[in-house]
Amino acid sequence: MQLVELVAHLDELLEVARYRDYSPNGLQVEGRPEVQRVLCGVTASQQLLDLAVAGAYDAVLVHHGYFWRGEDGRVTGVRKRRLAALLNHDISLIAYHLPLDAHPTLGNNAQLGVLAGWTGEGRFGEQDLGWIGRPANMEPAGLVARALAARLGREPLLVGDIDRMVRRVAWCTGGAQGYFEQAIAAGADLYVSGEISEQTVHLARESGVPFVAAGHHATERYGIRAVAAYLVRTFGLAAEFVDLDNPV
Repeated sequence: MQLVELVAHLDELLEVARYRDYSPNGLQVEGRPEVQRVLCGVTASQQLLDLAVAGAYDAVLVHHGYFWRGEDGRVTGVRKRRLAALLNHDISLIAYHLPLDAHPTLGNNAQLGVLAGWTGEGRFGEQDLGWIGRPANMEPAGLVARALAARLGREPLLVGDIDRMVRRVAWCTGGAQGYFEQAIAAGADLYVSGEISEQTVHLARESGVPFVAAGHHATERYGIRAVAAYLVRTFGLAAEFVDLDNPV
């Protein structure tokens, strides 16, 4: 498959034009024009790039790429080594941030909902990134967190009223703790995100709505994995997802 065709298809599929993002979506580093093998991961770390080089992949597809707004643009140190790995081996880097969080079926939030057994019924937050809906069963927040831990293979941090019955659950993967107040306003009995901030604890205690920090990496593994499966299914590409451990 031609690189330009692959990127154009993903740009359209993930509706890149809809989102105001913090980094460029789509093709970030151009490699060879023909793509047969794609290595997919959450973040374009050096470890992932080294695997791509060793495995002779044509492209790397990630959720967290490069060139973030406000970051130092000088190509030195870590940035130089990462870009050298791509450019010296003619490997493309393709990245989708907010579009991959928000996609209704392949996105991180959609996939986390499927994993947890939650049915999405509405959206909230900036650019409608947050999801709100129903859990499979009405249970106390502590039991919901325990079930999520089993599915993610990671113990989450639960703050607030662990006994509150959860009729409505809201979630937004990654670093979306800033949407907590909007989740409360939307009627959530529990809010789940990846990360937590100092002020989040006080809001959970004072509002009566518990908060679960389930891990930034842990909650954002599933969108890119779904895209890898989509590429195999749709185009017959050799697309492989690799989960590189990250405790955050």
